[in-house]
Amino acid sequence: MLEVLPPIDWDKAGTETWGDVVSQIRKFGTYKFLSSLVSQDKVKKSFAWDSVFRPVRQPEWWAGDSLYHAPGYNEPVSDLEKELNEGNFVITAEVNPPLDSSVIKLKAKIGIVKDYVVAVNFTDSASSCPRMSSMTCSRIAAEMNVEPVFQIAARDKTRTGLQSEIIGANANGVRNILCISGDSPAIGPSPRGNMNILDIDAIQMLWILRRMRDEGVYLDGRKIANTPKLFLGAAASPFASDPKFQALREQKKVNAGAQFLQTNLIFDKERFDDWLEEIYKRDILGKVYILAGIAPLKSLKMAEYLHNRIPGVSIHEKILKRFRNANENSYEEMGLEIAMEIIESLRKKQGISGIHLMSVGWVSAIPQIVKDLEL
Repeated sequence: MLEVLPPIDWDKAGTETWGDVVSQIRKFGTYKFLSSLVSQDKVKKSFAWDSVFRPVRQPEWWAGDSLYHAPGYNEPVSDLEKELNEGNFVITAEVNPPLDSSVIKLKAKIGIVKDYVVAVNFTDSASSCPRMSSMTCSRIAAEMNVEPVFQIAARDKTRTGLQSEIIGANANGVRNILCISGDSPAIGPSPRGNMNILDIDAIQMLWILRRMRDEGVYLDGRKIANTPKLFLGAAASPFASDPKFQALREQKKVNAGAQFLQTNLIFDKERFDDWLEEIYKRDILGKVYILAGIAPLKSLKMAEYLHNRIPGVSIHEKILKRFRNANENSYEEMGLEIAMEIIESLRKKQGISGIHLMSVGWVSAIPQIVKDLEL
């Protein structure tokens, strides 16, 4: 289940692969393969099957496996990686890109948080709603001497577009990359694009980018003279399903190349502990930095929207009840209070390397949280 499978070879899509299997059997030796089927030697049988079927499901241009791949470099490539390597508890923030081409509000938002965080993450058309590109926002942040985290959604990317955009991002000084699958087009505005074709997913993105960085090759085998410098991250969704299944997916991302994980919003500390325990069992806490996702709730309406409409977000009933029993004038104060309570409960947990603050339209809350908690 941990083996990283290749994206579809569209030249072979819709065709049978049995011809490839027959070809591999002939290479291995037809008699030798058939005799292995009735052999009582499990090692011999396993070797024969792997020799025939592995090249079919793992072509040379991909060569995926189920192993952990440590970064192929020693010195940190970004301030975010440096801070994490040194064991500092880091704070990052998320800023939504603007809906138009004006950068005035974007720069203002970056200016509000820049002195309180190590890096700023820019979403890539969250909720499948078009906005200014994450790449452009990242470049603007870099020009303001603010370290960006460039978020890339697989939903809108082809393998060709991904590779070219990463090379361009590096030329613009962008080093931190967050690979996500992206929200389904089904929750976005109409008219919608094709929802049946996904060229690559987040795990395959990580595999491609790690190989570009550490092996210096494009997916088609061409060599890269000056390899990109990348600190690779992925999203983690502790509440999307059973914690043990989510932990399995997180391990697969780490094996493929993820060096840090940004979790989805945490409003249920007990369920988060269950997920963290499953992560611990999979022996990957020492291989990845975890940034816990936190957002201050501004109102009851916002809380109910996140709980009911956003995949992977679950708000504990106790929190919802606090809002329902409170006066509207105290919502913001309560939202800040709840966010800080959750942060205090997480900051000393084993495996938590920092906090990722998501503003969700309330950027001014980020400096206040950082100052009040002396983060």
